[in-house]
Amino acid sequence: MGPRRRKPEAPKRRTASPPPRTPRRGPSLGTSTHRRRRLWTPKVLKEIRKLQKSTNLLLRKRPFSLLAREVCVKFTRGVDLNWQAQALMALQEAAEAFLVHLFEDAYLLSLHAGRVTLFPKDVQLARRIRGIQEGLG
Repeated sequence: MGPRRRKPEAPKRRTASPPPRTPRRGPSLGTSTHRRRRLWTPKVLKEIRKLQKSTNLLLRKRPFSLLAREVCVKFTRGVDLNWQAQALMALQEAAEAFLVHLFEDAYLLSLHAGRVTLFPKDVQLARRIRGIQEGLG
């Protein structure tokens, strides 16, 4: 007896594609267009408005003073210099203005990338775009 022959099979029919699913309505999905949840609570907005109106410094004076003195000791090869209070205040004002401006630029870069979260790469790109003259160092 020779090899058995199979009956030729009929070509398989494609079934109709299932109907498209309707999007579920839940906390993360709204209508067919994707909507984000509201990120800014009234408490956060109130704090932002308060900080934008004020002119006081954001960093605590004592930790900033200690950091400035530590950096000064490194650059003066161990010689501890005396600091006037007004000199430390001026340095802190300049440092905070620099940081606020840097974070503003970095946040604009994150918005340009389609994100609302600020990443370290945004800050790095902002510093790189500014160049040496604007404080890349």
